[in-house]
Amino acid sequence: MSRAPKLLDQVRTVCRRLHYSLHTERAYVRWIKRFVVFHGTVHPRQLDAQDVVAFLSHLAVDCQVAASTQNQALNALVFLYRRVLKMDLGEMERIERPSRRRNLPVVLTREEARAVLDNIRGTNRLVALLLYGSGLRLSEALRLRIKDLDIGYGEILVRDGKGRKDRRSVLPTQLHDDLERHLRKVKVLHEEDIAQGYGSVYLPDALSRKYPNAASQWKWQYAFPSTRRSIDPRTGTERRHHRSDSAVQRAVKKAVEKIDITKRVTGHTFRHSFATHLIEDGYDIRTVQELLGHKDVRTTMIYTHVLNRGGRGVTSPL
Repeated sequence: MSRAPKLLDQVRTVCRRLHYSLHTERAYVRWIKRFVVFHGTVHPRQLDAQDVVAFLSHLAVDCQVAASTQNQALNALVFLYRRVLKMDLGEMERIERPSRRRNLPVVLTREEARAVLDNIRGTNRLVALLLYGSGLRLSEALRLRIKDLDIGYGEILVRDGKGRKDRRSVLPTQLHDDLERHLRKVKVLHEEDIAQGYGSVYLPDALSRKYPNAASQWKWQYAFPSTRRSIDPRTGTERRHHRSDSAVQRAVKKAVEKIDITKRVTGHTFRHSFATHLIEDGYDIRTVQELLGHKDVRTTMIYTHVLNRGGRGVTSPL
C-alpha cells in the first residue's frame, strides 16, 4: 500500500504544477518548514488562523524581519492552506498584512556607473553592462537564451519576466561586438558538451515533450551558461544551467569596494540607474515603463523623484 507523499513534497508538486519558479518553490518550502517547526512539528491541518498569526508575530517581534519578509511568509502559508491542503481557515482573509516601506531606489550617477562597470571583469562585466544598458533584472539577464538576442535589430526579448510577461528592450550597439565574441565561446562550450553526451538545457512549460530535440539545439541554450554542469534538482538530469546570480552580485560588490562608493549598490541598482538616466535624457515615462516591464506607470513614476538634479530638481537658494 503506497503512503501519501510528505507535506513538503506535496508543496513542491503543486508549485511545479502551477509553474512557479524554482526560487519561489524553495522559498515557500523554507517558510512552511519554519512554520511547522515553530509549532512543535504539529501538522498544519491541526492548526488554525490564530497559529498563523502567532508565527507571523514571532517573525516580527522576535526575529525583527522586514515587512516584505513577513509578507512572503504569509504568502507561503496562504499557498499551503489554499492550494496544497485545500483548507479554508476563514480568518486568514482578515489577517492584516504589514505595510511595506516605500524606499526610494539607489541610483548611480553616470560617472559612478561607469566606474563600477570598469572594475568588473569577464562575463560578469557583460551581464552588468546589460543590466545598465537594457534595464534588465538580474534574473532576466541570466535566463536569456541565444534566440532572445537580436543583434541585427539591436533588441532583447525578455521572456517570462516578472508577472509572467514578455517584453522587448534595447540591446545597446556598444555591446554587439562583445556579445558576438562571447557567444562564439559559448557555442564552443556547447559543442564540447554535446560531444561528451550532454548539451541539453532546461526547457519550460513541457516544451521538451513537445519538441524533443529542442533542448540540445543551439538557439535554446543560455546566453550566460554556468562554468560547470550540475544536477537539475527537479529532474535529476546533469546539464548546464545559467550563471549564478551570486557570482554577478559578488563581482559588483567587489568593484564597489574597490572604488569606495558609499551607496548600497547591487546588480539591481543598474536597472534603477537605467530608468533614471533615460528620464533625465527626456524619454517619456510610458516608454520607460514598457522597457522596464512595469504593470503600473505609478511604479515607474518613482524614478522622477530620484533624478540626479538635487532634491526634487530644485536649485537651492544657497
